[in-house]
Formats: sequence, structure tokens, C-alpha cells
Amino acid sequence: MPTGESDPVLAMKAVKFSSQMRPDLLEELRRVASESGRTLASVLNEATELYLQQARVRPAFRDAAEAVMDEDAELLQRLAR
Repeated sequence: MPTGESDPVLAMKAVKFSSQMRPDLLEELRRVASESGRTLASVLNEATELYLQQARVRPAFRDAAEAVMDEDAELLQRLAR
């Protein structure tokens, strides 16, 4: 079965490219992919989508959210338990 058929993230035709990455980050990406039963390409696609979504958030909103998270970090950690 071709890679994209079983992985919705890769359902579109994939484009090969070459890049460079810190070895520790690549190792962590491979570990996450392996532990979740996914391909490295799938994890990279998801990570890229999440990054791009975050980059599109209006800077003022992002700054305000970060300020709240910094100010209320302890409370947020307690609520997350």
C-alpha cells in the first residue's frame, strides 16, 4: 500500500525535499514517530502544520496569551493535573 493511502496526513501527493536539522531534534522526531506507529513524514507534516498555525496567530493575541501563561503558570499547572 502506498504511504499516503494509510496516512491521512500524507493523503495528498508528497513532495521530496532536502534540508538539515539538529541531530537531537531528528532523533526525537524519529522516536515520536516510532512510538506512535507513524511515519517520520507524517510527524513532520503535523509539526509543520502546527507551527504554521501558531505563526499565523496575531502577535498581540499571542503576546497576551504568553503573558497570562507566564503570570499564571503555577495555577495552570495545578489545573492541568
